Amino acid sequence: MRLAILEPKGAIWQGMATQVNLPAADGEMCVLDFHQPFLVRLKKGNILFSDKRIAVKDGIAFMRSNNLTVFAQI
Repeated sequence: MRLAILEPKGAIWQGMATQVNLPAADGEMCVLDFHQPFLVRLKKGNILFSDKRIAVKDGIAFMRSNNLTVFAQI
């Protein structure tokens, strides 16, 4: 899937990923390629993907057409 992690100042990371773990408000969420569309609120935690870790305070994540976009405060 195409992953974009954005903050108010601009893009933090953009690229391809096969699995992304998100700190969703309702609990940890694992997103794989071609996941169903969703919009979810994020809580304080770590976004994990491709041996990378990005700490976030809060935000939202939006999945559609195999594109995962995360708007977060770092």
